[in-house]
Amino acid sequence: MMLNFFDQFMSPVYLGIPLMALALTLPWVLFPSPSQRWINNRLLTLQSWSINRFTHQLFMPINSEGHKWAILLTSLMVFLFTINILGLLPYTFTPTTQLSLNMGFAIPLWLATVILGMRNQPTMALGHLLPEGTPLPLIPVLVIIETISLLIRPLALGVRLTANLTAGHLLIQLIATAVFALLSIMPAVALLTATVLFLLTLLEVAVAMIQAYVFVLLLSLYLQENV
Repeated sequence: MMLNFFDQFMSPVYLGIPLMALALTLPWVLFPSPSQRWINNRLLTLQSWSINRFTHQLFMPINSEGHKWAILLTSLMVFLFTINILGLLPYTFTPTTQLSLNMGFAIPLWLATVILGMRNQPTMALGHLLPEGTPLPLIPVLVIIETISLLIRPLALGVRLTANLTAGHLLIQLIATAVFALLSIMPAVALLTATVLFLLTLLEVAVAMIQAYVFVLLLSLYLQENV
């Protein structure tokens, strides 16, 4: 029994064993394995077409040097998309509501793009810290501001994903609690509230997909700056 609304975001534990690893691994089982046949079924064809279109759209503005990241970013997007959607099912857990997990994705990937830029084109990478034509008195201030802006990028990535999913789950639970409370008192109001709950659930499905795409899209933009 939940003591408060935030208990749903606690990492699941069974017999003293944390189930976070299982929650992160299990979604991959749901994807169909590639077939050795010349003609695939409809599910595999749709999956391949979707991944190809996403990869094409994501890496179209990035030069060939950044195409090495295609498998990594595409796999990350599919992974985030899957666990976000599965987290909307009853009696499930959404790992991406944990800020520590999202920061674990955001910081290494952001840092990899920064290191790549410093290694391949250090002059241009450092040039982002100071816009061209800046007045001399503003140079120290702008360098500090741009450095802070660079360093908070992974924090913004992780917090954005965590906050959007957490807010959606809380809102769904609050409205669902209101529906059960009003069902015996005011059935008409409960029915109206249930309709709002259904529409909100559809919105949360869209949010789950969009947030996975935005997370990977921002990483691709950081990569584009450094290649």
